[in-house]
Amino acid sequence: MTTLRVILAIARADFFERVRRNSYLLTLLFAVYLGYGAGTGQITMRLGDYRGLYTSAWIGIMMSLVTTTFVSLVGFYIVKNSVERDRRTGVGEILAATPISKSFYLVGKFLSNFAVLASVVVVLAIGSIAMQFFVAEDRTFHWGALLLPFLGLTLPAMAVTAAFAVFFESFRILRGGFGNIVWFFSWSFGVALPAITNHPYLDPLGLWVSYQSLAPAARAAIPGYVDSFSLTVGDRAAKIATGFHWDGLDWSPQLILARLTWFAVALAFVFVAAIFFDRFDPARSRAAKSQPAAPVPVAPAPGSDSPLAQSPAPNFSHVRDARAVFTPLAAAASSSAFGRIFVAEVRLALQGLRWWWYAVAAGLLIAQIASPLAVSRGALLGVAWIWPVLVWSTLGNREARFGATQLVFSCPRILARQFPASWLAGVFVAIFTGFGAAIRLAIAGEHADLLAWFVAVLFIPSLALALGAWSGGGKFFEALYVVLWYIGPMNHVPGIDFTGSASGLLALRYALVYLVLTAGLLAAAFVRRAQQLRGA
Repeated sequence: MTTLRVILAIARADFFERVRRNSYLLTLLFAVYLGYGAGTGQITMRLGDYRGLYTSAWIGIMMSLVTTTFVSLVGFYIVKNSVERDRRTGVGEILAATPISKSFYLVGKFLSNFAVLASVVVVLAIGSIAMQFFVAEDRTFHWGALLLPFLGLTLPAMAVTAAFAVFFESFRILRGGFGNIVWFFSWSFGVALPAITNHPYLDPLGLWVSYQSLAPAARAAIPGYVDSFSLTVGDRAAKIATGFHWDGLDWSPQLILARLTWFAVALAFVFVAAIFFDRFDPARSRAAKSQPAAPVPVAPAPGSDSPLAQSPAPNFSHVRDARAVFTPLAAAASSSAFGRIFVAEVRLALQGLRWWWYAVAAGLLIAQIASPLAVSRGALLGVAWIWPVLVWSTLGNREARFGATQLVFSCPRILARQFPASWLAGVFVAIFTGFGAAIRLAIAGEHADLLAWFVAVLFIPSLALALGAWSGGGKFFEALYVVLWYIGPMNHVPGIDFTGSASGLLALRYALVYLVLTAGLLAAAFVRRAQQLRGA
């Protein structure tokens, strides 16, 4: 079998395995939602307070940048599981026994990741075609201006995302939830990289290239334009710049080469990952580094000089048959002992955290108390509530993660005792990390904002518990929560900022909305846990 056939066989098998999963359907639904949001104005590309007329060029660049930005962020979490799945199912050990090299294996996984993300791009590209005719602001169709941004801007960004997913899975420290958090900050750095370096070619997402093409036309047509360029979610409606005319990107040889270079960068990351990839060698895992178990004594052969061979065999002939006598439990044992279960859940949630984790959490708590109110319940509270994301991501799936499902689910009254105790443990962590902002709000007499804070304390663990119970893992929550956190608390989008800091006079209304969402999430988690107890 040739090298290319080996790589393509790995990629093909992995891709078809993924598209049969329900998670892939959810991915396509996410793509449809992005297209719907862009078509209805919920997601807008702005030049200051204006947007362009929905021509082929404007729709093409807007939809490609929406796809590049959101799918590159969320898509990483979607595809970052292919190597880990082989590790968990034992397929990796079988592949490790074959002549397939580490590089071939990881390139195949990279191509599979890229194919999954590219299929999402295709869905949104088709949606952009439909968008021009349904929005009907300009029905003159130019396929090049509409579709070339997907090829030249979006697909290279998807290649980089696919490569980083493989790269992270090749390092033990980045395989789990910590790597999911690191990716968010890596993605943020990639967005800001061209602005930091002022180098247009250091632009993996194509945002800077688009801005440099749009800005001159905007300066000529939009009064008072000051080089503002953004993608906004859920903001007020943008004004249409009627005099703005833009024909699309100028696909010069230099630009084409710059965008193709990102495919080479992606492959370079894959080959670097192959150097550090353990090839499913258990000797390089953490378990192998622990102390080996004590050897089990083996009975020596007859005639051996071992002392075990010289000792007489035990004689059980004197043991008589007897009825087993069970001692009844004390009456106090019938109590729920809910307090002890809650304490145990808190200890499980915080187990394994190092001293510096508590030091950072305490520092953020003190900063919330000492800072001005706007900063305390804004940026500081947002940072304080991203810090425990890996603690909350274990809610609802800890039993499955550690193989203790049958043990835990065999205990009596799980739904009445362990389920609420687990949720309250998450609530306790939210209170502990964000209590400083609550103190400031109480002192300032901001009762509506204080209610919004309290609802957020309930909402976050409810979201984690529901997603953990239904998905069977913590990655879905980590991905969705980080995106919500970035759009809401960090960018102060009203309605999405679950902390309430961006809601203003509508803080009470949004707090009630999130309270209803919290109740729905808890009900969904309860239903799923009941199904699990019935073996469904």
